[in-house]
Amino acid sequence: MSLPIFRAVAHPWQCDVMGHLTTRFYVAVFDDASYHVLHALFGWSGGDVSGRGIGVADVRHEIEYLAEVGAGDLLEVSTRLDRLGGKSATLVYDMANLTRDGESAARLLQISTCFDTQARRAMPWPDDMRSHASPFLPAD
Repeated sequence: MSLPIFRAVAHPWQCDVMGHLTTRFYVAVFDDASYHVLHALFGWSGGDVSGRGIGVADVRHEIEYLAEVGAGDLLEVSTRLDRLGGKSATLVYDMANLTRDGESAARLLQISTCFDTQARRAMPWPDDMRSHASPFLPAD
């Protein structure tokens, strides 16, 4: 199940000398979307860091740049949960260019771990977060 989760605009100041969205801002769009994803899929928010000592740490990113994004283009990021392990999750983010009829602009494969902010290491997903995410897992 893919969730449309975040919208953004490519501003001229985010583009390189060729007029394309720069790599740093593709990553920023995906990063901003990730906070919405973590809330939608796991019920997690930044308050869980101070309140429960639970964070989420990205350990791997693979980005495919599929089409050009120019200044003024409107972007929508949708996400799906591909795998939920004991301590990690695999998510796939798809960036669509709404200005160009929903053309696929980029795709991010992300592996993240549930992170104990006190011990500074990966920890098992808490039961409430795991049960919150379970309905979003792909059917076998």
